[in-house]
Amino acid sequence: MHTSKTLNYAAHAARAKTLLQDAELLLADDAGLMQVENDMEKTWRVGQDEVVKGAGQEGSGGRQEWKLDGGPYRSRYSRNGRHLAIVGSTGHVATFDWQTGTIHAELQLQETCRDITFLQDQSFFAVAQKKYVFVYDRDGVELHRLKAHIEPTRLEFLPYHWLLASVGNTGYLKYQDTSTGLLVAEHRTKAGACRTMAQNRHNAVIHLGHQNGVVSLWTPNLSHPTVQLLAHLGPVVGLSVDPSTGGRYMASSGADGTVKVWDCRNWKGAVRQWTTRGGVAELEWSAKGALAVASGGSVNVYTKPSIQAPFAPKVAPPLYLTHPVPHRPLTSVRFCPFQDILTIGHNAGLSSILAPGSGEPNFDSTEADPFEGKKTRREREVKGLLDKIPPDMIALDVDFVGSLAPPTKLTTAVNDKHDVPFARLPRLERLRVQGKVDETELEGGIEVDDNTNEEGDGNGKKQSKEEREKRKMRGKGKSVKRYLRKQRKNVIDPTAVAIRAKLEKQREERRVAKAIEKGEMEPKKPSALDRFRRS
Repeated sequence: MHTSKTLNYAAHAARAKTLLQDAELLLADDAGLMQVENDMEKTWRVGQDEVVKGAGQEGSGGRQEWKLDGGPYRSRYSRNGRHLAIVGSTGHVATFDWQTGTIHAELQLQETCRDITFLQDQSFFAVAQKKYVFVYDRDGVELHRLKAHIEPTRLEFLPYHWLLASVGNTGYLKYQDTSTGLLVAEHRTKAGACRTMAQNRHNAVIHLGHQNGVVSLWTPNLSHPTVQLLAHLGPVVGLSVDPSTGGRYMASSGADGTVKVWDCRNWKGAVRQWTTRGGVAELEWSAKGALAVASGGSVNVYTKPSIQAPFAPKVAPPLYLTHPVPHRPLTSVRFCPFQDILTIGHNAGLSSILAPGSGEPNFDSTEADPFEGKKTRREREVKGLLDKIPPDMIALDVDFVGSLAPPTKLTTAVNDKHDVPFARLPRLERLRVQGKVDETELEGGIEVDDNTNEEGDGNGKKQSKEEREKRKMRGKGKSVKRYLRKQRKNVIDPTAVAIRAKLEKQREERRVAKAIEKGEMEPKKPSALDRFRRS
């Protein structure tokens, strides 16, 4: 048996190695950065006209200018990078296929809109409007009005958990399950209005930037932030997490124009920091680790490894690419997935520029396929629903899933004689140690064992009937106890019911054992059918 298993493992490993070699042959494309011939030339001096000429006919299609009224605008790409959603602050909303120019929906909502995001695919999108979050389908038909999300400012969608996260002027972070429609979690940040939010795609942790300069990290299963970091002396205006390194680095920008790069593994000070021109800066990491910083009237792009290498002086890293944008303010920057395209949202519309080497050249068709059809999209949606990860599994450390639980350190002494591990205590004792048992419910609903009363109070002293009754009724006349009994008069607590049933079963077992010992009953003979009896 063991030999066959070993052979199967060896065959599986050999097959996986062969498939890996085939994948390396098939995924031949590589992200190519701009290169110069000598040290006297600089890549940031290359303008967009030269980049478009060298990109070819297909690549040059990404250089576009959309002049729109109703700005400033914010944009969001779908996961496969094929579709683009834009929203203006005055209520202009549009979704379209940017490669073919096909418009899916265009709305004039006639009210303030602050953010937009696609849900699981381009079929649905959510808009953070003046008072609530609204969900629309591909044709622009309103489907849902999420009244729980009040005055939202930023939206994020977690694709593997099917959660729509929003934060607003009320200071609450809320998670909405888009597959069931339930509000999964609602956290009060206690930091006032929040206008900056980003997600770590590696572990689905939400990063929030507050007005007091604090950056906090949140998960649905904790009511308090997992990490709190004083990043800036003023309000935090920009946040982004690097997806190329598994979420190891985070970039933040403050209202004073300072940009800082943090190592998310230790949070021991900024890895690198510098000051930008023009004040407020918008940030975005690309799939290959390029950082775009939009401030003032220009957009600057920095590449690895200079932005991730520790550097003490407050000097900007070597510049890779720059592009002037005369339309202020610059409100958003978005990299297109699987393309070397950077989209900038500003007051006069949107501008798309080419950033060579910023996009991932190879895509996984099972995750995000830019060329998927209707049937493929449906199959991927069903598979995503079946593989949906519960919100409770979101954690800062993703390696805890599948690991062994640490040994418990909680122990308690029974009768002051010996120490018993917490895991070996009866359920009632475990609840009492944890402070979860309702002592008033137990005193009022569970009778004390007669054998215990006859023996005494635990110290070897006999108690009379009057003393036992007096001890049993101790504290029952207090106003708080009367109020609690009144509140629980018609309430059935499953925990209390389970404890009563267990104690009754134990009492019956002790009675039968005592009767057998005295000879009043005969012990039951074991039967072959006892294995099928329900406990």
